[in-house]
Amino acid sequence: MIIIPVKEGESIDRALKKYKRKFEKTGVVKELRERQKFTKPSVIKREQKLKAIYVQKLRQQSEA
Repeated sequence: MIIIPVKEGESIDRALKKYKRKFEKTGVVKELRERQKFTKPSVIKREQKLKAIYVQKLRQQSEA
């Protein structure tokens, strides 16, 4: 359960913004979307490998 303490005089919009940010960080929506379809483990590994290669290239470019 997400609890957002609201201070005196704080607007509802600001509290709602805090709630949305905390909810996004929990990753509930992301997990629900991932569970809607099955992804083979080999595809997941391939995507992780490609992402790691991409990040490594970016880091090498920033060093040079």
